[in-house]
Amino acid sequence: MCGIAGFTTTNAPADATAILERMTRAIAHRGPDDSGFYHSSTTFLGHRRLSIVDLSGGHQPIFNEDGSTAIVYNGEIFNHADVRPALEAAGHIYRTCSDTETILHAWEEWGPASLDHFRGMFAFVIRDEKRDVLIAARDRLGIKPFYYFWDGRLFAFASEIKALLAHPDIPAEPNDTLFGEYLAFGYTSGEETLFRGIRCLLPGHWLQLSGENGDQRTLTIQRYWDVPDEAPDESFTQQDWIAAVRQGLEETVRLRLMADVPLGAFLSGGVDSSAITALMQHEVPGRVSTFSVGYGEREFSELGYARQVAETLGTEHKEVIVGRNEFFAALGPLIYQEDLPITWPSSVPLYFLARMASRSVKVALTGEGSDEIFGGYERYRWTRLNMRAAAAYEVLPGAVRRRAAAFLASSPLLRGDIRRRLSHTFLGREGTIESLLLDNFLSAYSLSEQKSFLLIPPGDIYGHYLRYWNSRPDRTMLSRMLYADQKTYLVQLLMKQDRMSMAASIESRVPFLDHHFLALAMRIPDRFKIRGREQKYIFKKAVEDLLPENVVYRRKMGFPTPLKQWLKEPALAPQLDALCKPGSFIAEWIDREAVARLIAAHRSGLADATDRLWRLLNLELWGQRFFVGPSGCDSAAAELIAIRADESC
Repeated sequence: MCGIAGFTTTNAPADATAILERMTRAIAHRGPDDSGFYHSSTTFLGHRRLSIVDLSGGHQPIFNEDGSTAIVYNGEIFNHADVRPALEAAGHIYRTCSDTETILHAWEEWGPASLDHFRGMFAFVIRDEKRDVLIAARDRLGIKPFYYFWDGRLFAFASEIKALLAHPDIPAEPNDTLFGEYLAFGYTSGEETLFRGIRCLLPGHWLQLSGENGDQRTLTIQRYWDVPDEAPDESFTQQDWIAAVRQGLEETVRLRLMADVPLGAFLSGGVDSSAITALMQHEVPGRVSTFSVGYGEREFSELGYARQVAETLGTEHKEVIVGRNEFFAALGPLIYQEDLPITWPSSVPLYFLARMASRSVKVALTGEGSDEIFGGYERYRWTRLNMRAAAAYEVLPGAVRRRAAAFLASSPLLRGDIRRRLSHTFLGREGTIESLLLDNFLSAYSLSEQKSFLLIPPGDIYGHYLRYWNSRPDRTMLSRMLYADQKTYLVQLLMKQDRMSMAASIESRVPFLDHHFLALAMRIPDRFKIRGREQKYIFKKAVEDLLPENVVYRRKMGFPTPLKQWLKEPALAPQLDALCKPGSFIAEWIDREAVARLIAAHRSGLADATDRLWRLLNLELWGQRFFVGPSGCDSAAAELIAIRADESC
């Protein structure tokens, strides 16, 4: 796990090496162990290293045999030792034992086809002097980040946006055309980012910049992988699928134990991380180190379940509790670490968890990704039910349906809680995926709400999700939701996982997102993923012998945060009231009077505006950090260091 940054330009400035050093210094937290640089007349590559594999020989950049090709790389190729013999047989000479060198030689030997050989998480850049090209690629699911800037003259890249902003020719400007999508979902899902001109290379894609030394530079981007589009395999019985899932999970966990440094597990107490921990315990000598985080408010904490799992498995367990003051003190600095407004409140305790773990280990396995491949969210089950019912309900005349919706919304004959529940069903909503899924479960601000709230056009806020949803019309409803989430929602979760762990200089690994294991999961029929009220049915059956029954089959909590109550407390009043002031960052785009009404409704209990206020608060703090106030990486790091994380072991 590392950080990469660099640029290539037609006219290199005199201080190009100093610029490169500033860019890599901005992401020093990603690689505190080592740094390295490469430059030619037009190309400058930088690397920050967190040493995990081949501690003495993995210094980057790494070069090929004649020095004409160089690579900087972030990630891990877990099967690199299996790929190496074929490359050595083809005549490639290794100088190290690192997976970085395997990527370099594989690209020399196979070109873009080399990507098919890799199992792991990666973002890398290769400079080939002989062919006069720059190559970059990102792993299949977006576990590792890759951002770039391209204006036809300057091409710059980095693991984090803040490193790009350290280049003097890349301005920090908000991309307000995406504010509508951000307010809806808390993130954006396309190539564009909330910084104008800065884009991300999408998962499963690679790019080539040709003609670097000439005046006709050409940037091309190609997709090399997508989630397999296969019909469910009906030839397997339930027992066959249980065995296949267990065997696949054991293999992917075993692969991710590759390290020359101590490793552990982030243990939430849910079935996903608990199963990963149990399988680790079977594979490693001694006791696995596990780490958990929670809140002082017991109803929002899963620490009791994590302790139960740790005791059952016999792990070396540590935990940290995050309070309101620590949470909000860290929010601004962590927004800087994430480069973007924080989508989910759980990012903050994840940082405290990673910081605690980094004192004992350098690598942690996590349970991220299971819900998006096995159907773990309740919204999948409810949306299927609602969509099917809506199809039957639409045989009634539109006028009848509108009157029924109006009755549900305001009738005094129904209790308020019943009205609210029915308003989330096909009876109170349109029978579209936008209404029944996106607005119902994922969006804080629907398109209609934004039109009266935003001072600019909200844009096509549903477009990215619908592009993936509509691309597989012949598949089942569940399969389409999983695929669209894997391309949008999951990528943001992985960004959160990467940023918060790397802010603490620790590598996180996600066994569920091995692409072979994902391909297996996508072939499982829906009835083995959701059975009645049971989500992730086949996965739970595959691991139920590893864990206590109440851990495997308890209701999913999803790491809730006491945010609703915290936002009502007087201590938070100054931050919320600042959103309504003329000098706020968001004042240019948001109706301040509407914000004031929203805050008042939440404080009085007339409305639960938690998600909406969280979006606005993060957008404001992001704007203040990057466009209004000081935004230096040194000050952000100092703020985080100053925050005390209370630990109880």
